[in-house]
Formats: sequence, C-alpha cells, structure tokens
Amino acid sequence: MANAVAATPEAPRDLADWLLARGRHWVTTAQAAEILRIPEAHVSPTLARWQHQGRLFSPARGLYVAIPAEYRLWGAVPAAHFIDAMMRHLGHPYYVCLLSAAEVHGFAHQRPQVFQVMTSAHVRDRSFERVRLHFLTSRHTADRPTVEVNTPTGVMRVSTPEVTVLDLVSRPNESGSLYNVGTIIGDMLEETTLDIDRLAEVADTYPTAVVQRAGWMIDDAAETLGVDVDTEPLRALVSSASSVLLDPSGPRDERPDPRWNVIVNAEIELES
Repeated sequence: MANAVAATPEAPRDLADWLLARGRHWVTTAQAAEILRIPEAHVSPTLARWQHQGRLFSPARGLYVAIPAEYRLWGAVPAAHFIDAMMRHLGHPYYVCLLSAAEVHGFAHQRPQVFQVMTSAHVRDRSFERVRLHFLTSRHTADRPTVEVNTPTGVMRVSTPEVTVLDLVSRPNESGSLYNVGTIIGDMLEETTLDIDRLAEVADTYPTAVVQRAGWMIDDAAETLGVDVDTEPLRALVSSASSVLLDPSGPRDERPDPRWNVIVNAEIELES
C-alpha cells in the first residue's frame, strides 16, 4: 500500500492526476481526506464528481483508484493493476487463480472473460464496466504457494503452475471444461513448466479425488504428446484411494483406470 501522505501546500484540483503524477495509483478515505484537506465524512461526496468523470473508481469501500487517461473510457483499470491493493485493503489473503493464472503463466488459449481470484473470505463478485472480478473461496488460500508477478502498478500474487493445475482440475466448470484443462496441462508439460514433486507437496490442500483426476490427466496428456514425466510422487499419495469419476457430472458406466482408480467417463482431446 502507499506510504504516508506528505503534506501538500494546497488541495489538488484533480486528485487522480495529482496521484498519477507522483507515481501513486490509489488512496484510502483517510489519505484522500488529508490530501484534499477535508473531513473524512466529506470524501465520498467530494470524489463522486471525479468518479462520474471516469477519473477515479472505488473497487472496495474506502479505497479509490486513479484511472490514467488511456483507461478513462473503461471507467476502471485492468484488474491486475489494483487487485493486490484491493485485497490488502480488505485484509484477506488471495491469489490470482484458474484461467487468469494460466494466462499469466502463458498457457491460456483465449483471454478469460472474468478475472478469477481465490481468497479465504467470502468476497462478492464485482464489475466495473469492462472489468469483472470473480472470487472463489478456499480455506487453504494462505497455505498454497504463489509467485509475485510484476504489474504496471506494483505486484500481484498468482498461483504457481502446480496450484493452477490442481485448481483447474478441481473446478472444471470455472475452467472452460475438462477439455480446456487438459489442453493447459499438455501445454505446461511441453514447456516443462510443471514440477511433479511440487505438485505432490501441495496436494494435501486438495481433496483426494482432485489429485487422482489431476494425475490421470497428466499421464494422459504426457502419453498423447510423447512427453516423459514421472507422476509416481503424486500417485503414491492416492494409491489406496476409492474410485472417482473423471467428469463428476458424467455417467458411471466405465471401469476405473488401474493406476489412478479414475473412471474415465469423458474423452479429452488436446487442442493444438
């Protein structure tokens, strides 16, 4: 978050431009009150004019983000520019997840329609003109490894490739489809991005069924692509697990795969 506000000789005529000229991108209500030299109770009505003009927007109560000229027709800035500030302001652990994380890592075949964020709290989805945020909940959010990725305004936390895969497998309806998940896994294997040992280390924060499905999909993609990958560290974690459906919403009319005890009730053809 921004450092303490330096005293200003006079209140700025345009808060957004004042902030951006100083390399700052957001302020809290208290900071805005200090900059504008007004009581905190007057901040919201005072900033309403600039918000209406598309110069500021508020992604969370008490937080205001400056909009550079190139984004003022949007009425907001891209989610990556403010998600870290917003989640820190709300006080919740988070990471960019699923297809949004896959895109950051270079493995999305198309831009996700929403920006997906995992957090430990129940945070409502929100939309700001072209920018849509979709929040998912996991009590393990703070326990899972992430990477810090640079953004035009600072950094944001993104799930590692291994966490991304397990999230995708665990939430196929949020991930385009199992076919799309399989394609992303295949791309990661071809680029040697996926580390099976790291995958096994984080697997205990997911249901056993998710680990089984992920293991089967990795083996299937590796065989299809002719990629050599040792999934034994992952398989050892689920060697005594009960049978599960590959597609939880599909029929149960096939025999389980002996290695993963996964009933392969869906065909996954990797996209090229």
